[in-house]
Parts: sequence; C-alpha cells; structure tokens
Amino acid sequence: MEVVLKELQVQDLVSQYEDNDEDGVRGYFGKLDIRPPYQRNFVYKKEQRNAVIETILKGFPLNVMYWADRGDGTYEIIDGQQRTISIAQYVEGDFSVDGLYFDNQPKDIQGNLLEYDLTVYVCSGTDSEKLEWFRTINIAGEELTNQELRNAVYAGSWVSDAKRYFSKTGCPAYQIGQDYLKGSPIRQKFLETAIKWISNGNIEDYMGMHQSVENAEELWGYYRSVIDWVEKTFTEKRSIMKGVAWGDLYNHYKDETLDPDEIESEIARLIMDDDVTRQPGIYSYILDRDEKHLNIRTFSKNIKQRVYEKQNGKCAMCNEKFDMKKMEADHITPWVEGGKTEESNCQMLCKKDNLMKGSK
Repeated sequence: MEVVLKELQVQDLVSQYEDNDEDGVRGYFGKLDIRPPYQRNFVYKKEQRNAVIETILKGFPLNVMYWADRGDGTYEIIDGQQRTISIAQYVEGDFSVDGLYFDNQPKDIQGNLLEYDLTVYVCSGTDSEKLEWFRTINIAGEELTNQELRNAVYAGSWVSDAKRYFSKTGCPAYQIGQDYLKGSPIRQKFLETAIKWISNGNIEDYMGMHQSVENAEELWGYYRSVIDWVEKTFTEKRSIMKGVAWGDLYNHYKDETLDPDEIESEIARLIMDDDVTRQPGIYSYILDRDEKHLNIRTFSKNIKQRVYEKQNGKCAMCNEKFDMKKMEADHITPWVEGGKTEESNCQMLCKKDNLMKGSK
C-alpha cells in the first residue's frame, strides 16, 4: 500500500460540492466521494462544526485528513468526512459562525479561507488494505460503531438501500419504531437491531449473504411486520417498551393467538408490583413466564439474618442446622402466587432443599 501527501486548498476541496440522496455527497471537482458506504451521516454538533471553521479563520492547523485512491481518477474519504462537510456547508452559506455567514465576511477573510492549505494523505491499495487503514486511524478519533464497520465490510447495493430505510434522521424505520427501539438511526442502531432480529443474532452472516442483493425490501418488510405485531399485541404505548427484544418475541410468538386486553391488564398489574424491579422484562415474561426477565426483588441481608435467627439456624424443610452461608432465602408463598418479598413470607432453606422446591 502506498501513502502520499496531496497538496490542495479549501477552494479545491469545495469545488463542485454536491449533497443529495441520489448521488451522495461529492466535492473536489466532483472527484471526491465524501460519504462512502462505511462512513456515518453528518453527526457534528454546532460547536464542533463551528470549531472547524474558527480553526481555519484563525490560521491554525487543522487535523490531517485521509483519502483513498480508487484507481480511476476518483477518491473516497477515509477520515475527515465531518470536517469536510463542515467546511463545504459554511462556504455554501448553510450556517454562520459568530453571526457571520461566508458571504458576510470581508473579501480578504474569504480569500484567506479559500486559500487555506489542507493536509491530506492519499493511500492506494486493495479494498481490505484501505479498510484496515481506516480502522487503524479511526482509533484516534470518534470510533465507528460495530454496525458502521460492518457497513464497510459488506458495502454494496444492499447496504446502500438498507441505509435509505434505517440510517437517516427521520428515516422510515425511525418514524414507525421510535417508541420501541433505542439508539440513533444515524449511528446505525436501527439497522443493526433489525438485522439482529431477522438473522437471530447472525448479523455478519445475513449481511454477507445479501451483500449483492439489489435492495433491502426483505429486511424492511420484516421490520414493518414486527412493529405491526407489537402495536396490535401490546396496545398501550409506554416508555418501558424501548429496547425490548421485539424481533425475538415476534419470531417465537407471532403465530400464537393472544388477547391484547388480557395482556394489557396483566402489564398494568405487574407495573404496580413493587417486587418487579425490571419493568421492560414484563413483555417477555407475559409470553414465556420466565421470572428472570422481571428481576424479582430479593430479600435483604437484614431480613435473611433475622429469619435465620428465628429458625435457630435450622432449615425450615429438613430441620438440619447449617451455617448461614450454606442457606438461601425462599418465598414461602411464591411470588407468582401473590407472595411478597417481605419478612413474614421468608424462610431460610438449605441449598439442597431450596433447589428441590424450585424444581417442583
């Protein structure tokens, strides 16, 4: 792999700058792909964006940027997309700094900005070499998410189409699923979640098999089916619904006959139960009845110590005496039958008897 220094100024970088959904983001006389498949959408905050322009206006050195030579006279940005877009947007008049747009600046200031020298290194080599270089230099900046890196490895028609549905601010996936998923579409969280659901966790395998597929209609259709099932099954929207593994529940229970009214009644009851300490787990529990989802409140050390003393250190079932470390607190009336996590409903059992009771 070869790396060379390329000399250019801001006016070269922003020449023929274009940002649209069909052609992507381009600059440098139309020869620079500013947002290749493995790059995230623009995520700089106002302060970060302004800092780039202030650095140039003050004549301070801007961090090095890296491009890759595609071998056909065009280039793609490996590192520096956010800075490049910030610069181009300012020259285009999209935002102001300290109340001044580019066109409001004195002519000499405009000239200094356009003639500002940029430090750009260009590498040439195989796709895998360029990707590995990108991963290496990315460590020094704001690291990519796992899904952003996957988008690089499996770049192609499928990824490009999938990002149209799942990866932009206000994208279709966000519009219908924002009440049920956590994370940001821009950082690829919605896309990652949808692929995880449809592939049962085998994200790389799914992306590899679909890399050359023309579109992501299968994933988008599946995602819509999941959200539609959630809305029909759990009819009351609550904040605790965000982040539930909805796709996994859909995969297992989509064909079962469920009563939304009964479900909502039980959800409301469980939310009011002080022993349920993990409320998002209610939705999984409703379907599989595994109490581990709820993280049922355990007896405190003080309660266990008092009950142990009342029992004179003896197991409530076998009546044998044990060191407290070899005993466990047990609900006399199980939680599922209405038993509360309070001292009057606690008994100390030896580990063997507690295991036997739990298996009955």
